[in-house]
Parts: sequence; structure tokens; C-alpha cells
Amino acid sequence: MEHRSQTVVHRIDSVSSGEQRYIQERKLKAAQALTALGFPCSQQEVPHVALLASGGGQRAAVALVGSLHQLQKDSLLDTLLYLGGVSGSTWSMASLYSDPDWSQSLGAHMASLVSAQNVGLDQTLSWVQDMAQREDFSLTDVWGALTSAGIMKQWDTRKLSGEAQRNASNPYPVYGAIEKRCFNQGPIQGSWFELSPHEVGFPELGVFVETWALGSKFQNGTMREELPELDMIQVQGILGSAIANQKMEENVPPWLNVPELLDAAAQDYLPSYNTIRTFITVSRSHLTSETARSHLDQLEAALQERVNQDQSSLLRTLSPQQRQQHFLRWSSELGTVIQEWSQGLPQGGANTHLSLLVNKVLPLVLRWEWGTLNNFLYQYNEVSIPACLSSQQHLHLVDGGLLVNVGYPSFLGPRRDIDLIIAPEYSAGDMFETLTLARDYAASVQRPFPPLDEQLMQKEKLWPRDCYVFEGNGTAPTVVFMPLFNQRNCKDPEEWSQKMEEFSTFQKSFNSDMILKLLQTAQENIRNNKETLLKEVHKALQRRRSRGGAGQGSAGQEEQGRGGD
Repeated sequence: MEHRSQTVVHRIDSVSSGEQRYIQERKLKAAQALTALGFPCSQQEVPHVALLASGGGQRAAVALVGSLHQLQKDSLLDTLLYLGGVSGSTWSMASLYSDPDWSQSLGAHMASLVSAQNVGLDQTLSWVQDMAQREDFSLTDVWGALTSAGIMKQWDTRKLSGEAQRNASNPYPVYGAIEKRCFNQGPIQGSWFELSPHEVGFPELGVFVETWALGSKFQNGTMREELPELDMIQVQGILGSAIANQKMEENVPPWLNVPELLDAAAQDYLPSYNTIRTFITVSRSHLTSETARSHLDQLEAALQERVNQDQSSLLRTLSPQQRQQHFLRWSSELGTVIQEWSQGLPQGGANTHLSLLVNKVLPLVLRWEWGTLNNFLYQYNEVSIPACLSSQQHLHLVDGGLLVNVGYPSFLGPRRDIDLIIAPEYSAGDMFETLTLARDYAASVQRPFPPLDEQLMQKEKLWPRDCYVFEGNGTAPTVVFMPLFNQRNCKDPEEWSQKMEEFSTFQKSFNSDMILKLLQTAQENIRNNKETLLKEVHKALQRRRSRGGAGQGSAGQEEQGRGGD
């Protein structure tokens, strides 16, 4: 790209000109698909349909591929203009889009999920060691490497911006994340962050940079130093980093799990231990050496012994400030346990790699350093930017599922002017939480969202149906909501709960039988509700046609004189 050194932050309420051109080309394909389904229409009349996949770890990553494959078999895939993802669903999106024609080869992608082999540990840790030389190295890089290699079993160092030059054979991808500092202490408008092949930025603030520039150094809206673009391993680490703030209630040692002891200081201490345990679990999945696995087992046992030492009597005698100091010291002692373990490893082979990994990761765990990138809004003063962004030299981007576990924020309102959202739900817990959180988000930023049936959702949240239609009104899109496990494939709430536990979010990599079950379940959900989907696509077409094909925004209109190509 020419004149990169002159790259600046740009402000815009619509999408990039590059995305607009892609969507215009995609509409030609969608018009052909709709005509073949018996819904003839012009390019201008094509409804704006988005499939928004939820998070849910490997459960979401696998199930999304099954859902897409069945949509392809039912001739519905090419009616989609957009594919949006957060958290676990972005793992498979990143994998799929490595193939420029994945929409035509989903059967092969399904087969590869079942039969893929782990990426070699040497290659994984070599990449981590290279990333460790960068000043913005964080736990996100380590997590991206381990999940890419050990869970998705694909090593993809291509760049997201490379997809900007492709034709429109696939739906346009949009990935969702959040800025951690603003999420914790800033306005809602500064929280949601989206990434697409053409640009990245904060849609509610209307500030973006071209995708290749994310991570480069900016000041007052102008690039000062170009740095290498993130690769898709790093991007997957950002998008799937729910572990950065995952709830730790299930992993609290019994002696600490009492209200008077489980204070803020304890909550800061527990993630360090649980993150190390998670890294151990994922690392173990890479290893073929029983000796190396045994060494990891020894480390895990030593950490558990340290954390399970009952310190309740001591804590009850301390003030809150004194407790905080003790928890800080105990976090440091976890590091001592790891270092002593590392020093006792025999030299050579996987043991050397493991030693290097934990010695690089440990300081980051103790600092709780996630998603660190140079901030393109640093000292940006042209518009009102929250202090949680403009005053900081670094962004901290983490899993968007921590705010809303479906990418609704990128698809509400006039910017992409969506008529219909197909929302396969792969989340854990309360099945309707993503909908209520999206509704509340929409209200807070004054975006349209369809009305929800509170009484129905409360009644069925622990054993949902396989499909719900929440009808849009005015400018609000219609949402077709499709829980993965439901009343059709689970005979009662107990079986539903068992399925959710069997395919839980945070666990070791699924085996081939589990992957096959998830793929089949996701396919069945789409196949069973084909007629509902056809009906809603047709209604979306009629809605678009009734407005003369023009929508409320400019997502499909050509725009002159802006960046993002």
C-alpha cells in the first residue's frame, strides 16, 4: 500500500469504501441465490442478512462449521452478506477464511476438524519466542499460539488485511473484541472494537484505521512508526481470550470460597493460578512424550498443593490492605513454584521448550498482561474520545464475549443496515443472556433491537426450543435465534444440562467423536428449521423491496474519498 507513513485515523459513520464494494459484489451472488430459491430480485433489492455466531470455546468453533455446511446444502449460505463472530466462533472463522473459496468446500473443512493433527510443539514455541522479542508481547500471543495449534490445529500466519483483495465468494467477515480498560471503567461507546479486512476501530465512536496499521505507533491521529501487522494467530489470541476475565468461581479452593474471604484481593489472585492451569492443560494436548506430560503433571500438582494450603485463619486476622499484600506475595510464590519446577527439568527436547515457555509466560501472568497493542487513538484530539483511550499509549484488546457473546454491536443501526440476523447460539449458561445483553447495549447506544418476550425466555432458559423468531419493527432487524442444545435434541432439562457440561467451554481439546457429534447437532438444527429460515429471508426481501431497496444507511452505496481500501 502506498504512502503508509501518511496513514491517519479516520472518522466515518458508514463502512469503508472497500467493504462497500465487496458487499455490492456479494449482492450479485445473493440475488442469484435468492432467485434459485424462488425469490427473484434485483441486486438493489437484496436484503441485508448476517449470520452472527456466538462464542463458546471449541463448542462454538466446531458447531459454526456444521451450521454453515448445512446452510450451504440448503442453498441458503449465499444469501448471507455478512458473517460475524466473537470468541470461540472466531477461531473457526479465522480457519475458514484461510481458504479463499471456503463456501464451496465446507465438507472438506468438516472432515479436517475431525482428523486434524496438532501442530508441532517446536513450531508453536518457536513462534512464541519470536513474539516475546516484541515490546507488546502479552499473554494473548501465548494463548493464540496454544489455541491455534492445540485446539484448531492450524498454523495460520497470514494477515487479515490480505482478505481485502479477494472476490465476494464468501460472506464478508467481521470480528468483535473489546477494549479492556474502557470496558472496566469507561463509557460503553469506547468498549466494542471490530476488525474486518479493510479497517478496525470503535463503531460507536466512528473512529477507525486501516487493518494493516493496527499495532503501529500513532500520535494525535497520525502514524509515527509502522510496525508489522498482526498475523491471524495473534488475532485469534485477542478474539478468543475470554480466559483473560473468565469467572473463577468453579476453581476457588474450598478454604477460600466463603464470602468474608473471597474479596477483591482474592479475585485478583485466583486468575494467575487458573491461567497457569489452563496453559498447562492446552500445552499438555501438544505433547506426545509421556515424560514431558509427567513433568507437567508434577507442576500442576505442586501448584495445587500451594493454592490449597488453608490460610483462612490468618486472613481473618488481617485488614483488607494486609490481605491484599498477602495475596500479592502468594501470587509471587506461584512463580517460585514454577521456577523451581523449571530448574529441575532435564535438559533437551520438549522439556527445554516447556522451561522457556513458562519463564516467558510467568511475568505476564503475574502482571495479568493481555491484548497489548499500540493505541492508534493516543492523544487523538479531533473528536471527543474517552480518556480511557486517548490518554493511554496502549490498547488492551480482549474477547468481545465478555461484553456480549454475539457480535450484535457491529450490526445494529444504519451503518450496515441489517434486515435479518441469523443467530445460532453456542453459548453456555443462560441461553437468552446474549439477547438481553444485546438489547441493553442497543438501548444504551440508541440502536434499534427487536422486542423480546421476557416471560417466554424466563420459562425456557434452562431447556430452550431449537428456534425462536424475534420480529423486527421499524429499523430493528429480525433475529432468528437457534440454541445448539434444545428441546428437540434433549429430552428434558437434565439432559440439556448434561450436554452443556459434556461440551463445556474451558476444557482440553475435543476428541474426534465429540467433534463429529457437534457437527451433526449443528447441521440438524439448521436442517430442522430450513422452512423458518426461508420464510424469514423472504420477509426480509419484501421488507427491503418495500423501501425501494434503499435502506436506512449506506452499507451498499459507493462512497468517494475515504480510506479503508
